[in-house]
Formats: sequence, structure tokens, C-alpha cells
Amino acid sequence: MKTGIYQHYKGALYNVTQLVKHSETEEELVLYQCQYGDFSWWVRPKAMFFESIIKEGQSIERFKWLREA
Repeated sequence: MKTGIYQHYKGALYNVTQLVKHSETEEELVLYQCQYGDFSWWVRPKAMFFESIIKEGQSIERFKWLREA
């Protein structure tokens, strides 16, 4: 997994810092920080973070890697 700045398909930017594991299930989670507003921290399951979604009938990445932070 590449760390750095990703763009959500709706346009917002996020800084992905690392891959972490859930303490009970060991599910891999992506740790990332909003690059706007309160710059809050979030986690999302790795499978969901990197999945494709359908927008206007086309398959696109939920988050697209842009550059290193």
C-alpha cells in the first residue's frame, strides 16, 4: 500500500499514513487524515478503501493515489 495523498471520488483529499490491524479481528485498516476542516483522523477497512464503486454507470476507484505527502 502506498502512503501519501489520496483523493476521494467526491473530491476531498486525505493523507494515508499507514496500514493498521484491528486488535480483535486482525482486519487490516487504513489510517488516514482529512486534509480539510478539522484534519480529523479516520480508519476504514482496507478492502473498502481500495474498492471500486459505480458512479454514473462507470467503475471508478473510491480513493485515487495522487502523490507522496
